[in-house]
Amino acid sequence: MRYLSLILLIVLFGCSESKVERPDAEQEASSPLIHSFADPSKAVVTHLNWNAHVDFDNQKIVATATYDMLVAADAERLKLDIRNLNIKAIRVDGAETKEWWIGPEKPFLGQELAIAITPESKQVSIDYETTEGAEALQWLNPQQTAGKEKPFLFTQSQAILARTWIPSQDSPGVRYTYEATVSVPKDLLAVMSASNPVQIDTTGVYTFQMNQPIPSYLMALSVGDLRFAEIGERTGVYAEPSILDAAAYEFEDMQKMLEAAEAIYGRYAWDRYDVLVLPPSFPFGGMENPRLTFATPTILAGDKSLTALVAHELAHSWSGNLVTNSTWNDFWLNEGFTVYFERRIMESVYGKDYANMLAILGKQDLDHTLVEFADTPDDTKLKLALDGRNPDDGMSDIAYEKGYLLLRTMEESVGREEFDAFLNKHFSDNAFKTIDTETFLENLKADLFGSSDEAYDALMVDQWVYEPGIPSNCVSVESPLFAQVENEMTKWLEGSPAMEIDSSNWTTHHWLHFLRRLPRDIQQDKMMELDRAFGFTSTGNSEIAAEWFVLSISVGYEAVNEEVEAFLISVGRRKFLVPIYRALIEAEPEMVRAKAIYQKARPNYHSVSTNTLDDMLQLN
Repeated sequence: MRYLSLILLIVLFGCSESKVERPDAEQEASSPLIHSFADPSKAVVTHLNWNAHVDFDNQKIVATATYDMLVAADAERLKLDIRNLNIKAIRVDGAETKEWWIGPEKPFLGQELAIAITPESKQVSIDYETTEGAEALQWLNPQQTAGKEKPFLFTQSQAILARTWIPSQDSPGVRYTYEATVSVPKDLLAVMSASNPVQIDTTGVYTFQMNQPIPSYLMALSVGDLRFAEIGERTGVYAEPSILDAAAYEFEDMQKMLEAAEAIYGRYAWDRYDVLVLPPSFPFGGMENPRLTFATPTILAGDKSLTALVAHELAHSWSGNLVTNSTWNDFWLNEGFTVYFERRIMESVYGKDYANMLAILGKQDLDHTLVEFADTPDDTKLKLALDGRNPDDGMSDIAYEKGYLLLRTMEESVGREEFDAFLNKHFSDNAFKTIDTETFLENLKADLFGSSDEAYDALMVDQWVYEPGIPSNCVSVESPLFAQVENEMTKWLEGSPAMEIDSSNWTTHHWLHFLRRLPRDIQQDKMMELDRAFGFTSTGNSEIAAEWFVLSISVGYEAVNEEVEAFLISVGRRKFLVPIYRALIEAEPEMVRAKAIYQKARPNYHSVSTNTLDDMLQLN
């Protein structure tokens, strides 16, 4: 363990492209894998060599996954997760074997792939191909891209979709390094969550290295007509040619963010931090794939006002990627910490008042979620109980915003300097490891509260983690910038013309607060006045558009109807889709219009979005 710690310190504090030593199998298996068929106490994968061909004509990946593994003395099988994969052949230590079995299909978990091994086995190779059921993969035709000329592919592995494109021990509790060789059409660029090329190779063959161990949900691949622009010494952006300049402008503060993050919580451990801007069908704002964040184009607002998302995904390089939740029940350890760190980065770069605006908007989102979950209060606990459920059910604002508020409450109680020292120790002590809630709380009590039960209990930590709702000691966040917004809104509601609203220095966040604070019974003439003054219906800012559309649908402002349909057809980000479709359903419970739009839009959505919306629209 002393040797492992030394290696981790080298990685954290300056060794580029360094390979991390593996912990032993017993340490890897310290937590049960509740959403995986794997048994890493018997055999745990340690390194993946992935050789793949991306076949756009047939929309499949044909690949060989070769795993190095650590095997216990009584091991008889290597158990992996698969879902809708076509397994062709398997070899153990280079020799083909027929002693492998595929278990029965289980909802959302897929199937167990069990391979006979011995305690002397070192390596397993699996020849396979993906199928139409590979929910992680989204194949886009040229018309679904910005350039409209070439096809595109991207993956989304979180939470347990890696098993739909790579056989794996698909749990955040198992980490491995990987290398890959990927062949693609010769006019396209391939990138992964690894070391990446910066220009198209006319051979169509690309090689990748990820020398730091990652869980399978951080496996990522994208192939398309991509170009690269350097932002800083260790930062850059990939995008389709037509949007590359806009993306480079939007993200020009990335290097500042990276340096600000390192100043707070130590050396960045992943060598480079780049961002890939995907087509609009990407279901999330961003995905923290190591070295290469996948990002939605909906953050290209033209004024850099939505780049908190970049700060969030960058913060995941410490909370989530470096120190990972052991199971999806502990998801808040990834996201609550990341939201807290994101806002610290934004404060460092843009100031405390700006960061507090983000915190207030986050609290508003959390309040909506608490109302939505009123009938399922257990889902408002930080420590979740997702056994037997799809882990995607736990990916709500509870983990993000309630987790943030707990950490912010701690910081304001003990002081920032002491809290930062604790978090620095947390990241360094647990680097490249997984951790569960109970272990974190033990460390918290020992390292932040000096093992004092009284100090620990005074902050109501267990209530935050194990009970529903928001405890009474929750910190209150205020922003003078939002006080100005509310003052301008009041004057307008009392009769001042909309054109006299002093919004000259407002960002997206100011406008979101303004729209959210408007009365829900606002009259049509007031909506029309706002629209004429500020062009909300035709705005290119997706955050503002989504907020405006929800309000408009709820109050019957029909001027937005065509734009709502166009937005829902062109944008696949679930954060926007769910509230807009929900507003349509509430306005018309028969769902005729909502279903008609969805029928047109569904082919443009990733499975992450369609799985949610199919349920909402009662299509299952």
